Amino acid sequence: MKYLICSDIHGAIDSTEFLINKFHFLNCDKFICLGDVLYHGPRNDLPKEYAPKKVIQALNSIKEDILCIQGNCDAEVDQMVLDFPLRKELDMKINDKNVHLEHGHHLLDKVYDTDMVLFGHTHIPLLEEKDSVIFINPGSITIPKGESKRGYIVWDNHTITGYTIDDTIVFQYDYE
Repeated sequence: MKYLICSDIHGAIDSTEFLINKFHFLNCDKFICLGDVLYHGPRNDLPKEYAPKKVIQALNSIKEDILCIQGNCDAEVDQMVLDFPLRKELDMKINDKNVHLEHGHHLLDKVYDTDMVLFGHTHIPLLEEKDSVIFINPGSITIPKGESKRGYIVWDNHTITGYTIDDTIVFQYDYE
């Protein structure tokens, strides 16, 4: 199966439209968002294309295809307007791997009984192995931090590729 994976949309309609168009263009099976969907957060500047009502409408249009994790900027009121559940965390099988999905910056400090951990929050792309677990963060599609650029991931069968919004490859992980 093919998954489009993002994090930290923060209410930006240009980022959302880019992701949905990429999701359809690549013929992905599922759209995974690792949190911070609508609100920009108190520590972030207002995104240039901030339009959370439009983001709601756009994401609800593909509600059957979305798996979404609740981020630190997502609130109960957000769940009232989104037609898909915001989960605190999720454990699932993706392309033959046991995967834990969560939003947060302390995840590298924990011990997991899984193959991979997908997470958001830091706004910085990451592919790192620790204690036989692969940790992956797509970075932010809207508000990149550090030296990173706006990014997302495509997980196609046994290849996980991190891209910038201009389709430059940031990292790639292949497994058997």
